[in-house]
Amino acid sequence: MTLDRFYPNFGSTDWLRRLLPLGIKLVQLRIKDMPEDQLRQEIRTARDLCRDAGATLIINDHWQVAIEEGCDYIHLGQEDLDQADIDAIRKAGLKLGISTHDKAELRRAMALEPDYIALGPIYPTILKKMKWHEQGLEKLTTWKEIIGNTPLIAIGGMSVERAQGAFDHGADVVSAVTDITLNPDPEQRVRDWIAATR
Repeated sequence: MTLDRFYPNFGSTDWLRRLLPLGIKLVQLRIKDMPEDQLRQEIRTARDLCRDAGATLIINDHWQVAIEEGCDYIHLGQEDLDQADIDAIRKAGLKLGISTHDKAELRRAMALEPDYIALGPIYPTILKKMKWHEQGLEKLTTWKEIIGNTPLIAIGGMSVERAQGAFDHGADVVSAVTDITLNPDPEQRVRDWIAATR
């Protein structure tokens, strides 16, 4: 499966309802704190919205619910890997993406034969407090040399204007969050992203 080069990341299905119709083909649902019954409903809704739109949905972290709700793809951070049952995820047929920040994490991730590797933050990000400083574009080139044909996703401080630089340095896919959700016109920003990545 070839991943679309534009990979927005949203915290609720409200964003999916609003922006999927513009032509998004790859999207992550990243919900951190929510009661499980609501979380399950959000994941179920996202699954159905994405199937109707012909988009690939990637669920962040909640691998058990993703399996139970028949989702196709899960994204795990390094901390999530400590608790996740990778065998159960694979047995259920889910594809797996993993976040990385340094070479030790990359070695750990590649040993699990992931379907993509994410590197970030490429630029400073306001989305979450991280111990990792900006990684820079050159690190994308290094990562791509190591991981070969495994798709590489650039995330963190990414914008339409910065996307081409990430592609030029080895990224296969660019992920965006606040560049869309904090934009005064998210719809136009998504159109700009699609135009810049296809």
